[in-house]
Amino acid sequence: MSLQVDTERSIQDILAGPKFPDKEFVRSGATFAQVYAMAAWLRTALAGSENAEAAVCLAAENKAIIAAALLASLAGGPTLLLPYAFSTEALARMQQATGFTCAITDVDMDFPQGTQLFRPQVEGTGKISIDTRATSQAELLRIFTGGSTGTPQVWSKTGANVFAEGLFLAHHFAVTENDRIVATIPPYHIYGLLFSIVLPLVSSATVIGEIPSFPAEIVDSVQKQKASILASIPAHYRVLRERPLSAPSLRLAFSSAGMLDVRDNEAFNRKNRVEVVEVYGSTESGGIATRNRSLGEKHFTPFPTVDCRIEEHRLLIRSPYLSPDVPMTMGEKGFFVVGDMVEDCGANSFALKGRVDTVTKVGGKRVDLEEVRSLIKNEPDVVDCVVLPLPEPGGREHKIVALIEGVGVNTDKVRKTLAGSLEAYALPRVMRTINRIPMNENGKYDRAAIVRLFDR
Repeated sequence: MSLQVDTERSIQDILAGPKFPDKEFVRSGATFAQVYAMAAWLRTALAGSENAEAAVCLAAENKAIIAAALLASLAGGPTLLLPYAFSTEALARMQQATGFTCAITDVDMDFPQGTQLFRPQVEGTGKISIDTRATSQAELLRIFTGGSTGTPQVWSKTGANVFAEGLFLAHHFAVTENDRIVATIPPYHIYGLLFSIVLPLVSSATVIGEIPSFPAEIVDSVQKQKASILASIPAHYRVLRERPLSAPSLRLAFSSAGMLDVRDNEAFNRKNRVEVVEVYGSTESGGIATRNRSLGEKHFTPFPTVDCRIEEHRLLIRSPYLSPDVPMTMGEKGFFVVGDMVEDCGANSFALKGRVDTVTKVGGKRVDLEEVRSLIKNEPDVVDCVVLPLPEPGGREHKIVALIEGVGVNTDKVRKTLAGSLEAYALPRVMRTINRIPMNENGKYDRAAIVRLFDR
């Protein structure tokens, strides 16, 4: 209960106005005062639009505008819809699913016909009109995740879900107005939203406007902007193995949106003398746990704000960051069952053992795809690997395929090694090598692109 009270009070403080009005919210961009002025403009404009009574699409690239939209919604404005992509197809599919008729944007894109567009203006005093009925428990966002199948999933998030996590991160990692944040993931994904929008809002830190993705861009951004915090993804840490940042200003790095390879972690720490904190969580659950290998942590430790238990190798959680949409177990004090297998490592820690849905059947026999992947990754010259079940013609059976990232990988040798550990039915029928496994911009494997590689 105390956490909820503190969050509510903190949100009211945030809505009351910025602590440092003239400070840059976006580096070489909008100040905090300008963010609040845009939020006040949006709050008034949306309240005066009949079309904005329902949810509003937030399809902006400017981080100051995204922050302003969050503040306007938090003050009692409409729920915001975050697309998983800005393509015409993605926006049309989201419009069909939600019926939105309004969008907040700063770029030219093909919205569904008839969409009313709001382009925030910096006007007025910046004092946001707060609806007396507004509550942090109201729906703030609906986040659309593209998913590997192409069918978007939608998760609701309340103001308390999002801002309580931001406040925790700021307190736990001592993020202040003196910090500058470089994030290499877009802000319309939950990890990017938390670290490049919400965290600066609650801590008064400054965020870098650009979203670097290539190694040289990341190095250049961290160096030139004198960043103190880097929020990135495993794929980017991998390509930074041989690219020291040479940035004395950097004090802390975060990795999420997938498992960070221990070799990439160690290489980054060794070359930059900077700790990498791995954050485990998901869109629907919010952050759950962290691991800092630089401190000798081999396993994940839950956030102190998250209640965890392990039953039959499944992780169950209660958390202030959980989407209201997640199914809870029965009982007065229900838990959410996370979709990962875990091992209880004692001392309030756990190890991840792969997704529950990585088990498939071949010829009626169970195959653990994560086990196959781990065996392949242990082979020389293998950087990464994806193992998938693909339907056979007719759709009644599956075949196992493996896409291996690495130069000079001998698939015949890999196959012989696997044959010594796996049953014949569990061996990948097809193995292909590639210089770089296709990834989405949020750092997840691009399943559709991977499947196409096996269709050739």
